[in-house]
Amino acid sequence: MTDVNVAHERVQVQAAKKRRRARIYYTAGPGGLISSYQHWRDGNITTDVAVTYSGQLFDVCRKLDAEVYAVASSPDYPRSEELHDGVYHIRQRRCPWETWRGPMFHLGDLVGSLGHIGAALRYGADVVVLHGGYSHYYLYSALRLFGIEIVPVLMTVLWPKYKTLGKGKRALNRLNGWFFRHSASAIVSMSEDCSRQIREMTDGRSAAIEPFLPKFCSDLFEDLPPPAAAPPFRVLYVGRIERYKGVLDLLEIAKRFDAGGRTDIEFDLCGAGPMFDELRGDVERAGLADRFRLHGHCDQKALLRMYGASHVVIVPTRSEFPEGFNQVLAEAVISGKPVITSSVCPALEVVKEAAVEVPPDDVEAYGDAILRLYEDPALYAEKQNACPTVRDKFLGSDLTFDNVMERTLEAILVRRRLIDPRP
Repeated sequence: MTDVNVAHERVQVQAAKKRRRARIYYTAGPGGLISSYQHWRDGNITTDVAVTYSGQLFDVCRKLDAEVYAVASSPDYPRSEELHDGVYHIRQRRCPWETWRGPMFHLGDLVGSLGHIGAALRYGADVVVLHGGYSHYYLYSALRLFGIEIVPVLMTVLWPKYKTLGKGKRALNRLNGWFFRHSASAIVSMSEDCSRQIREMTDGRSAAIEPFLPKFCSDLFEDLPPPAAAPPFRVLYVGRIERYKGVLDLLEIAKRFDAGGRTDIEFDLCGAGPMFDELRGDVERAGLADRFRLHGHCDQKALLRMYGASHVVIVPTRSEFPEGFNQVLAEAVISGKPVITSSVCPALEVVKEAAVEVPPDDVEAYGDAILRLYEDPALYAEKQNACPTVRDKFLGSDLTFDNVMERTLEAILVRRRLIDPRP
């Protein structure tokens, strides 16, 4: 190494010592963020079967030697809590307004957003990562007045893709479109549906849109036992027990099969939600409890067993719901199981080779798709054989959330001279 290079390296080291750490303010959306952080700190990077997004973000900040103020909001927590651990500041915020509807929902969203803006300013953030869904993105434009960069992370579509928008929503889209065009430093998008809506809102002149995919640990799926030969043909649903998730449609399909004497098709539902008790009562009254089983929330081991025992996975989300990239579709194909869903789910575009697509909200078509996969071995084999190809999109990709966020945040911090370019 020449003397000039040695001198240059010494200057860089001295500059790095004088430079303060970059500060990242991260809105993690709903969920138990403190426990998620503690699991990450202890080396447990997954919940259920996917790598947590908060854990991936913490990994990125550790690589970039940045401080983190991460905030999660949830109506389920009795009180707000905070945890300080070196350069990691984690806050669990109680937000009862997240369950509100109509005008009160928007009021709550305004209150929550103003709270994030104030906290980011007090923290002295360099970058705010807006992870989750917000109705009033335009409010965050105020952060740019203080030199704070903003990176929205879009997990769900901004409005249900088959819904006709009213005047109020169109006006809100114009305001949010201004934000995505002028205030966002970069946009990280989980699905092409999200990206299309951003381009529509901004007339194609938004900040750069970076796509990403969920991340999974491949070794969790390696030892899944194959399902027992049908009959029974086992259909698996994983998700919230909510009307808009299509669980009532599944019960209607089960009733149809029962009326037709098709006792060789069974349903397993894994998940909790506000309709759980009501659905269980409906199942018992229909006399289907032995073939329409509600398992409640399943931990990682139980969920993997359910994937292994199933023949097909169904995601019947209804069109009134602004669906995100439903990770169940990815988990299904990684498990080697064909999926049944509609274009309401943005993830369909990624897993299409291993999926049977049905029209949105068409309960009869969902039932017919189950029968086709059961009764047509060639079709089932075609979709199942496509699973390894689709699987590689999730397990062999550099588009995972941590990789995309690392590139995005590094570019911003280098431009702001808070870190040096890395090789």
